[in-house]
Amino acid sequence: MEDSTTCLNSGLASEQLVAWIGLDWADNQHQISSYDIASGQVEVYALKHSPETLQEWLNDLRKRYNGGKVAVVLEQSRGAVLYALMSCDFVVLYPVNPQALASYRKAFYTSGAKDDPKDATLLREMVSKHPERFRAWVPDDPDTRSLELLGEARRTIVNQLNRCTNRLNSCLKTYFPQALEWAGDLDSRQACDFLEHWPTLEALQHVRPSRLRKFYLNYGRPRVETIERRLEQIKHALPLTQDPAAVLAGSLMVRALAAQIRPLIAAIEEFDDEINRLFQKHPDHQVFESLPGAGAALAPRLLAAFGADRERWQSAAEIQAFSGIAPVTVQSGKKRFVHRRLACSKFVRQTFHEFAGSSIVWCDWAKAFYDHLRAHGKGRHAALRALAYKWIRIIFACWKNRSRYDEEIFLKSLALRGSHLSLLTQATQESKSAKKRAA
Repeated sequence: MEDSTTCLNSGLASEQLVAWIGLDWADNQHQISSYDIASGQVEVYALKHSPETLQEWLNDLRKRYNGGKVAVVLEQSRGAVLYALMSCDFVVLYPVNPQALASYRKAFYTSGAKDDPKDATLLREMVSKHPERFRAWVPDDPDTRSLELLGEARRTIVNQLNRCTNRLNSCLKTYFPQALEWAGDLDSRQACDFLEHWPTLEALQHVRPSRLRKFYLNYGRPRVETIERRLEQIKHALPLTQDPAAVLAGSLMVRALAAQIRPLIAAIEEFDDEINRLFQKHPDHQVFESLPGAGAALAPRLLAAFGADRERWQSAAEIQAFSGIAPVTVQSGKKRFVHRRLACSKFVRQTFHEFAGSSIVWCDWAKAFYDHLRAHGKGRHAALRALAYKWIRIIFACWKNRSRYDEEIFLKSLALRGSHLSLLTQATQESKSAKKRAA
């Protein structure tokens, strides 16, 4: 087939391919299925997983095909193998969703049998015989990819911190619940210091008031009345339990958890500094920092979701589907229903979902739209997804044109179109003005 020799829908200039390769990766060795387009020869072999072996294999491919374009199909959108291949200028990468391969396999092996060499061949055949349905992966620039990976890694650490603080909260409730009020936010250095020094009520009540005053004054500028009230509470507090076993086990666990939380806080701060450095030097940072409610955390994540390559997305609908914000319609005969999209990047969907929630506080039309949906029976998350769906179309236009978001221009556009949202926004703005006057 002539189509199988061309990179279609790839953002590349229809370059001729000389070979198709299916690569089923694993930790120890990779299965390779290679098809030489000129000779029609098929080879199936195994490749040991090591940097030296992979580089030697790539060098052999370059020499064999004189630097001609080789399409490599694999079940991976990131990871060691992809990172090793992406730097080769003659390799055209086609990442395939594992679920797509599983469904394709079932068409030929209904018994459910699975074999790595066969999977490598199926990967190659699935894309080479249907190239118009797949898009080659074109990596973003290093800074944009760094923002993407750093954002996801930061979220992983934040999730670890949340797990630790939840366990710490639960542990304190069993023997020392007053510390939840006196220690401060559990994900702060103040709380770590407080609980490492005084993990029990008995230890805390033996401390001189002057030392506690100095401790609280070292963290911010609390009101004198607040400090004195806490000191009075500590002086007259009674323990929840006097069981020595519960207090001993609880205090040791609290100290252990506080010791885990402290480095997580430092790691998040380090990630924030690096993300901010990369974001501020990125040419698109002004587009995303202009979005209401994006802030220092969400603006870099939104930038990473869109990327820097303007050819990557041809329409807002593509991003809406990729992110999982767009719903899925299932129709068969007279039956038709719509449900939430599950096959998507959970982190990207979370990014748009959180941004939609944050924008409600800073953007009048977003709040008006959200309140309207809630008033008509939509759940919180469904309303936020609908708002995110609308936001993606707006951000896409700004991103495509490299222009900052201007709410005044958007509201004028709504008014000119006679949009119902324009009336809802006016009502929201009037309500806010009335509250300010009353205050």
